[in-house]
Amino acid sequence: MITKVVMEALSPTMEEGRIAQWLKHEGDAVKSGDVLAEVETDKAIMELPARGEGVLRKILVGDGVTTAVGNLVAVIAGADEDITGVMGEGQKGQTPAAPAAPAAPAASAAPAAPAAPVPPVVPAVPAVPIVPVAGAEEAGRVKASPLARRMAGEKGIDLHAVTGSGPGGRIIKRDVTATPVAPVAPVGGGGEGWKDVPLSQLRKTIARRLTQSIGPIPHFYLRAEIDMERALEAREALNALGDAKISVNDVVLKALAMALLQHRECNAWWQDDHIRYFNEVHIAMAVAVDEGLITPVIRHAHRKSLREIATESRALADRARARKLTPEEYTGGTFSLSNLGMFGIDEFTAVINPPEAGILAVGAVTPRPVVVDGQVTVRRRMRVTMSCDHRVIDGATGARMLQTFTRMLEHSLALVW
Repeated sequence: MITKVVMEALSPTMEEGRIAQWLKHEGDAVKSGDVLAEVETDKAIMELPARGEGVLRKILVGDGVTTAVGNLVAVIAGADEDITGVMGEGQKGQTPAAPAAPAAPAASAAPAAPAAPVPPVVPAVPAVPIVPVAGAEEAGRVKASPLARRMAGEKGIDLHAVTGSGPGGRIIKRDVTATPVAPVAPVGGGGEGWKDVPLSQLRKTIARRLTQSIGPIPHFYLRAEIDMERALEAREALNALGDAKISVNDVVLKALAMALLQHRECNAWWQDDHIRYFNEVHIAMAVAVDEGLITPVIRHAHRKSLREIATESRALADRARARKLTPEEYTGGTFSLSNLGMFGIDEFTAVINPPEAGILAVGAVTPRPVVVDGQVTVRRRMRVTMSCDHRVIDGATGARMLQTFTRMLEHSLALVW
């Protein structure tokens, strides 16, 4: 029986996918449920399963090629079954694989320095080229984890020259990290001063979502400066008591959750013909990844202790950077948090993630001279900016929520409810 293998919608927002690599090859026997290929979606690297049994007779979309959801990518059938009737089906929205990068010059200088971390905003980071899989040879290919392949693509490393230390000779992250990086070759030939790199699926999604947000959504901004002395003292005391390390971001996340619980009019989605107000607080936290930004969600954040939030936020951030999040882990946020304080950014504004009605931008905690009881003293202070969708949140409504958030941090006992 013929089974059409189509590009499936592997995430709720996916419109197209890029074949990262085929794990089955033409002529391989296939059982229902076998993983046929790894697909780069708009959020993560996902597996494309077989929906039938037989032989993988034909692969129609090769490694590195982007194609629209619903397009035919392969055919499974019996070994002698006639598949010509399904071979001519049209493909829409298909993008060929990126051309290979120019080879590095023979004479090499010192290895290039590692790229600096990307802050959790939407920076212009080149998309990741698809590179051959490497490690132990298997049917003309070599084995590597998706993260190792992606890192190798960013650094321009040929995985065929890397020795894998994972199971069965599989190349893993540490193998790529330990490999010297060749200097980047001049781009474009003839002295042109630019390089054209195809967009990754994540970068395409970021561009589309920002266009949907900053244009149609009437943003307004509320700013506050918060005394963080008590909150930081409470954090230091809690860290001294146990193993879980609580970050400033964890403290801010907890305070935001408690404030939103008291101001549900800000914990809302715009739904075109109605507004949806949530009784539960699910905070989407911005995490920088190689291709841009993703927002894993701390669900029921108002119910969780600081230690629970610290443990979960770290696990989600690690999975986000490894492109291992499931759709359930990055959808359903009711409000967002973006923190650039760790990069020394004093204050900034963030773009709302629709359909959410607000996002809080958090800057660095900085010692500042302030007047306390008529005396000038130095206190650790933090500046925040709340971006609000004016269709949902009025100025006074947002201001009251920000006041409650400020009190939560300045009277830190509220954080241990």
